[in-house]
Amino acid sequence: MRRTVLRLLAAIALMTSLAQAGQAQSSSPPHAWLFGTWTGGLFPAPTNITAEACLAQPVVIFTRDVVLRAVLTDQFYAQRAIETVRTTAKGAEFQFIPAPGGSGNPLLGISAPSDAVGFGCESSDVLHVERHGQNEITFPGCADFPNPLVRCPSR
Repeated sequence: MRRTVLRLLAAIALMTSLAQAGQAQSSSPPHAWLFGTWTGGLFPAPTNITAEACLAQPVVIFTRDVVLRAVLTDQFYAQRAIETVRTTAKGAEFQFIPAPGGSGNPLLGISAPSDAVGFGCESSDVLHVERHGQNEITFPGCADFPNPLVRCPSR
C-alpha cells in the first residue's frame, strides 16, 4: 500500500513537472529562434566573418517587439514594430504595425514614403522569413534582400 502511494505521488510529481516544462516552452514567442543579428541579404554574406566585424554592422536585427534593418541610403536603422508573428511550415510571417504617413524630418520638410521602411516585399507591413538551416534565412519575394542572411557568430 505504501509503495503504491509513493508511486502515485512520484507519477503526479512527474506529470506536474512535465506540464510546467510545456508551459515554459510555450511562453517564448514564435520567432524566438530569430532573435539576434544577421548579415548578408543586401549582398552575399561573407563566408568567414568574425563576431566583431559582423556585430559592428549587422543588416537585420530581430528582437521580441521590433525588427530593425539597415538601409543603404541612411545611417540609421529602419525600425518596424511587430504586430503579430505566426509560424509557417518554412519559417515565420511577421505582420508589422502600419507605418504612419511617412518618415523623415518634418521640420526640414523632408518626408519619405511609408513603404521606405519595408523590406522590398509585396507589402511593407508583411515579412515572410524562410529558415534554411540553423543559421541561415531568406526573405522570399523581397527585392531589397535578394541574398540569404546568416546569423552573426557570438565569438
